[in-house]
Amino acid sequence: MNRRNGEQRPYDVVLFGATGFVGTLTAEYLAVHGPAGLRWAVAGRNRAGLERLRERLTALAPHCADLPLLHADADDEPSLRALAESARVVATTVGPYVWYGAKLVAACAEAGTDYADLTGEAEFVDRMYLEHDARARETGARLVHACGFDSVPHDLGAYFTVRQLPRDVPLTVDAFVSSDAVFSGGTFASALTAMGRGTGMLRAARERRLHEPRLVARRARAPLGAPHFSPETGAWALPLPTLDPRVVERSARALDRYGPDFRYRHFASVRRLPVALGGAAAAGLLLGAAQIPAARSWLMDRYEPGRGPDAERRGRSWFRVRFVGEGGGRRVFTEVSGGDPGYDETAKMLAESALCLALDDLPPVSGQLTTAAAMGDALLERLRAAGLRFRVAAVR
Repeated sequence: MNRRNGEQRPYDVVLFGATGFVGTLTAEYLAVHGPAGLRWAVAGRNRAGLERLRERLTALAPHCADLPLLHADADDEPSLRALAESARVVATTVGPYVWYGAKLVAACAEAGTDYADLTGEAEFVDRMYLEHDARARETGARLVHACGFDSVPHDLGAYFTVRQLPRDVPLTVDAFVSSDAVFSGGTFASALTAMGRGTGMLRAARERRLHEPRLVARRARAPLGAPHFSPETGAWALPLPTLDPRVVERSARALDRYGPDFRYRHFASVRRLPVALGGAAAAGLLLGAAQIPAARSWLMDRYEPGRGPDAERRGRSWFRVRFVGEGGGRRVFTEVSGGDPGYDETAKMLAESALCLALDDLPPVSGQLTTAAAMGDALLERLRAAGLRFRVAAVR
């Protein structure tokens, strides 16, 4: 494994795309909360923007006055190769990833460099598995996608819930997501891109299923589920066809702790039926608009990446994911909750994921991995210490 050479590299963590909105928040988090002695740098294609960011970070943390600034461009393979070879971990906020992310993943897989991103794009994740998982296993690189609100609260929340249930028995976990927040322009752009690439997404998923190893004597599933009223939450549950259930399913495939037969379902939790119906109708309209290139471009222009709400609005935002887990005659209710999901908490999750990969004692695994499979307890405890709440609400 090339990881043995990690200490010889100049940086523990490099943050790529650091001058964007979420990138800046992630850099600020690392500046304030990174441990003493952390060797890190920020990277991007605009030197002037990086210099302005360093000034901003220095006002928060004077030791950032000498923070290294690295040049790299998402389309420039030599610069990405140099970036990957300089770091133990590269964390990136540059999306939509299906457009701008593949070359950096390739560079990290080849260099044996750990990688973390914020993608919620299923097609991108599947394509990166097909193209780079095998090489990453050879070099020791850990390629960890979806290290923000997609999909850390759901992946680690399901992992936390499973830990409260008996071992070696069939298990089921249902998740119910609620929030009051403005989601990021990057998330919106990624969602629109995915909606407009339905054929490509289905093709990539089908190819991945043909290449993934089959489970032996175990089963892990994440069916879509049906809309229903949930007595456990007192709200309407609407199935969410996001990347999150796929991530949880892959954690269950990778970890025996999820038992011999695991099923996960993922829902939005909406208290009022008219709001639920209106949300479903709006999602349908957005899906239709995403199929028309002109309409998709117009929507992206209205809510483009790199912009976001001010600190006051983010301070009022929150999210909560409630889990209901069952197995072996035991039923548990757990909850993961925090502040602004699309910006503040996402930046925190990405930063802590990068620090965890760089600094913590983790399982000896490599290839494309989920947060639970790559980091598990170590990341869960980091996020708890950073203010996210993982709690057991009830046991029956």
